[in-house]
Amino acid sequence: MKIITNNEQETIRQGYILGKKLSAGDVIALYGGLGAGKTAFTRGIAQGLGLSADISSPTFTIVNEYLSDPSLFHFDMYRLSHEDELYDIGWDDYLERGGICVVEWSENVPGAFPPETITVTLTRVDDNIRQIEIANLNK
Repeated sequence: MKIITNNEQETIRQGYILGKKLSAGDVIALYGGLGAGKTAFTRGIAQGLGLSADISSPTFTIVNEYLSDPSLFHFDMYRLSHEDELYDIGWDDYLERGGICVVEWSENVPGAFPPETITVTLTRVDDNIRQIEIANLNK
């Protein structure tokens, strides 16, 4: 499924639509360069899950936890150089906790995802326009 958004609010809205379809245990791998809209899309996912928290990129902390039912675990792999580092921070434990894992910079940890992972590729077309491609969404 390919979607074009014309501003940040529309990107958030598409995340919201996806968030409404998610359930405990889902993993979403986000792909896209700097400024592609990954964090904005994640804000929308959080809203779709009913979270009102201020969602920001966990670039320096690697993961932000938003406890709810189900919980949202928001990862940023930008600073990781290899997927082994992801396992060092307890990736398996997060998967087993039954929350929803949203991972920015998934390119950096390609072998870490279960087969049923939903992939979202965000491409910056220009300052405002984004192309969003969602794959493996069987809901």
